[in-house]
Amino acid sequence: MVPASAALAKESILTPRFYTTDFEAMAAMDLQPNGAELEAICEEFRKDYNRHHFVRDQSFEGAAEKLDPDTRKVFVEFLEQSCTSEFSGFLLYKELSRRIKNRNPLLAECFAHMARDEARHAGFLNKAMGDFGLQLDLGFLTATKAYTYFQPKFIFYATYLSEKIGYWRYIAIYRHLQQNPDSKIFPIFNFFENWCQDENRHGDFFDALMKAQPATVRGFQAKLWCRFFLLAVFATMYVRDVARKDFYEALGLDAREYDKYVIAKTNETSARVFPVVLNVDHPRFYERLERIVQHNHALDAADQANALLPLKVVTKLPHWLGNVWEMGRLFFTAPIASNQFQPAIR
Repeated sequence: MVPASAALAKESILTPRFYTTDFEAMAAMDLQPNGAELEAICEEFRKDYNRHHFVRDQSFEGAAEKLDPDTRKVFVEFLEQSCTSEFSGFLLYKELSRRIKNRNPLLAECFAHMARDEARHAGFLNKAMGDFGLQLDLGFLTATKAYTYFQPKFIFYATYLSEKIGYWRYIAIYRHLQQNPDSKIFPIFNFFENWCQDENRHGDFFDALMKAQPATVRGFQAKLWCRFFLLAVFATMYVRDVARKDFYEALGLDAREYDKYVIAKTNETSARVFPVVLNVDHPRFYERLERIVQHNHALDAADQANALLPLKVVTKLPHWLGNVWEMGRLFFTAPIASNQFQPAIR
């Protein structure tokens, strides 16, 4: 079996990242402002609804051989990226649980349960890669990947959005394939309905945790950071998915329409906890994302060109600046106050 770790050696803004944080600050957090909800969510985690869900069946036998070479390639890339992302979550949650268990046992237990779920997801994806004669060396990734430091509140924003957007991505694919079973290229998609409920529960945990730390979702700075993380997550997903649109076409989906649906639903969900959300219906929102897609395509072409490094830098500079300009214009587009967006919920 050939390790697939080398395929992820090239780091980019679109590559799943590994995170670390201020464990002392996490251990010292007072959960009392929303302790009852966090205890209720922890009780949900203890039930472990999916303990028997991720069990491979006979449908996996020979399924890999049925894929044509092009579909096989884009599907394996999807498995690699997804497995790395799930494993990244496992490492963060496991380390948080270990480091704070003596001082903040409720929070530590919640993180331990989420680490269990993420490890289960990563293992299931890695087994699917084994069907293609590949496997990610997770120990190698643990030792060699660079870790990005985020303050706890930034961890909350990023992981909340990661979990909630994961829910909407998985449930959208599952529902589409339920209606179009001929597009189900591999049996792993049969597991997406229950799988995405893990993502949803994890997102609900971070929702409750931010409400227990009200400074993270109140005030002017909180509004700016929520806008920033929403935009960063949405733009990254859109650019990445358009770049690998062949994978979505193999499932019978249009990558752009799929992302527009996921972005709209995640934005709507985020209004339950974030003070503001993005105006994704603004007529220029997707126009500007498309310009970022075009700039990124030009940057990739420059990377592949047979030219000296200084010439590559000169070629890429206007596209880097173009991305900064478009992201700035998107960021400064007036957001929507969440109490207006979802008044019934809030």
